[in-house]
Amino acid sequence: MHRDAPSIIAWVESPLQLVGAAEWAAAHGQRVPIAGRLTDQMSETADELVARKAMFGRLEPYIGIPWRLLAENRHWLVGDAFSGQFRLAAAVLRPRRVTLLDDGANSLAFADTLLGRRDYVRPGVHERGATTFAAPFALELLLDRARVGALEMFTAFQLGLNRREALQERGVGLESHRFEWTRKSATRGTREDVTPSGRVLLGSARPVDGRLDLAVYLAWVAAEASIAPLTYLPHRREPVTQLDAVRAMPGVRISDLRLPAELVLAGASRPLEVLTLASSTTTTLPLVLEGTGSVIREWAPGEGRRERVLR
Repeated sequence: MHRDAPSIIAWVESPLQLVGAAEWAAAHGQRVPIAGRLTDQMSETADELVARKAMFGRLEPYIGIPWRLLAENRHWLVGDAFSGQFRLAAAVLRPRRVTLLDDGANSLAFADTLLGRRDYVRPGVHERGATTFAAPFALELLLDRARVGALEMFTAFQLGLNRREALQERGVGLESHRFEWTRKSATRGTREDVTPSGRVLLGSARPVDGRLDLAVYLAWVAAEASIAPLTYLPHRREPVTQLDAVRAMPGVRISDLRLPAELVLAGASRPLEVLTLASSTTTTLPLVLEGTGSVIREWAPGEGRRERVLR
């Protein structure tokens, strides 16, 4: 029997961060209570991970800052270290130990923040107000914890030799994972009703964020569907209007599973063709689908497609 650990809490607010908490718990053989922010797909992801017997303790949903849970637990597993709420809570409560979980490619940006190579601001966001006021105090806390060996990064991303050495010189502990628990816990064989054609297109919120013209995005999806039928895995932040436009396309079947791609595709028993824009999934899915013979095709507007075969 594994014991609950009252001194630790995972503070997460996205499905990928929640998966990272499950991976950390499995890697360390330690049951971890969860403070999960109520955002899209979080409830469904938590249910899926519990069904796979993730080593979670009590799961508590929250809105805002879970002050009581953070004050009671002095080791924080943190999903979003760029969060203004994290900065404020860290500056006020000063946890004894912090472990940084992956928040997509922001993990690389935060590593550079710890190294003083960039300001403590979320990439691509103009910040102001209380979040900027708390930033230097939170950063001081993290660097202080690093100096005494109480700051770690638990990541699936390749940091690069230069960045790794610089972080270690500053006392930051580094631990890599390859989604070992996610692959092991998956039901063998990707569900036929999820990817009946073997072709999967990962939906994107880039048009919502103003990073890609919607017409260009929809033209890409339609072009891929015209080659052969595909299953479309929606991004959790896609609006109904965007999904309706995709649903109307011939050759497209939209999955109704509200789970991150890493959980949907883990355990594939046959090669898949995964179509995607540049995103964190171009790092995570090669690990999840390693050895399956699947192909990941990444499309960039104006640059064409890049292909990676997962032998």
